[in-house]
Amino acid sequence: MNQKTAKLLSISMAALIAATATGCGSGSSGGSDSGKAKISDARKDNNGKEISYWNISTESPDKDEIAQVVDEFNSTTKSGFSADVVPIQNDNYKEKLVVAMSSGECPDMYSNWSGGPLHEYVDSGFAQPVDDLFNKSEIKDKLMDAAVSQATYNDHIYAVPYKNVAISGIFYNKKMFKDYNLEEPETLSDLENICETLKKNDITPFALANSSKWTGSMYFMNLAVRYGGLEPFQKAISGEGKFTDESFIKAGDKIQEWVKSGYFPEGVNSLSEDDGQSKQLMYQEKAGMLLGGSWYTVTFAQDSKEFYQNIGWFPFPAIEDSDADPAIQIGTVGDQFLSFSCKDDKLAAAFECAEDHLSDEMIDKEIKSGKIPPVKGIDSKITDPITKKVAKTATDAPDIQLWYDQDLPPAVSTAHLDSLQEVFGLTKTPQEAQETMQKAMEDYLNDQK
Repeated sequence: MNQKTAKLLSISMAALIAATATGCGSGSSGGSDSGKAKISDARKDNNGKEISYWNISTESPDKDEIAQVVDEFNSTTKSGFSADVVPIQNDNYKEKLVVAMSSGECPDMYSNWSGGPLHEYVDSGFAQPVDDLFNKSEIKDKLMDAAVSQATYNDHIYAVPYKNVAISGIFYNKKMFKDYNLEEPETLSDLENICETLKKNDITPFALANSSKWTGSMYFMNLAVRYGGLEPFQKAISGEGKFTDESFIKAGDKIQEWVKSGYFPEGVNSLSEDDGQSKQLMYQEKAGMLLGGSWYTVTFAQDSKEFYQNIGWFPFPAIEDSDADPAIQIGTVGDQFLSFSCKDDKLAAAFECAEDHLSDEMIDKEIKSGKIPPVKGIDSKITDPITKKVAKTATDAPDIQLWYDQDLPPAVSTAHLDSLQEVFGLTKTPQEAQETMQKAMEDYLNDQK
């Protein structure tokens, strides 16, 4: 067995284990039973002149926007190539992509979330560097630096970020805050005072549905970054440090303190984010706040424009006795990244198609649908007050930490999510959870030697 095949088998096993565990992001979900059949057809490419393009845009408006980009590319390109779009349901996408790679049918161009999985695609030879194409393109000066950074691995660019800047933050009921004389918090103590006031009035402080696990991870990530900054995570993932660092233990301790204080709904680990059980707590005014990705602006606005008018937003607050920069945010600067498993003229054509996702027309279209394209100066083009505030927060952030479940290798991500869910369930201590995560990280690093 050659090294590349062995690596692919490793990815395949990790993807099969983690396929249902991770779900962070705003990618469309929906029926796509044809996804499996389309895998076998993806490489029937008209004498090598067809670019197979996989993505997760199975529903409008994302599906329509992708179709517009591809139609424009197919009708105007002088490359001689055409792109064929294969939309696949989000829940199954990672698994299908890895299966296709393992069977030698990797699509020429595919969307992903950057981070650990992309690094493994690169190491296995299924993502090509695009430094030369990028440096000659107009998008070089258009994209946010943080977006390019999240598309970079080992000092080479392997993807084109597009679609949306998605960072975590806290949505809240403005009427509730006004009724109880509450203001947006500047510190964690302020936030906890808000929680206590809501509790006294029989309102659950945080709407959280944690059966998907990644939703609870948002609390952990924000607390860990506020306690220790970026360095503990960066050192732990490289093997220079450990996931048992004090900042991670403190984050777990705070979560369990909040669980015991009743800050989360009863049976939080059995509630489903996919079924909308967290947002329903907000709509029913049973909960006052929701820590979630900024894609919730679109969700709230589409569900009820009237309700959306009563929603406010603030970034996760600072921790008083911490030296960590409170302007650091958690999220993704791109939300979707286009990578390429092709070479030469086909790679140049696929990159051209990817560039079309960042045309001025498409940027304006994304803004109208409530998204924040990862381009410089975007906040000046946005009129919605919450989206504008999110965009400015992201733009002003000195660093944006990619979601842990995307940044970590799949097997480590699974260990993190599974153990953290037990922290919320009070069936594991934070120390035990972090030891499990650290063991998974050490096993992964040893496998790379």
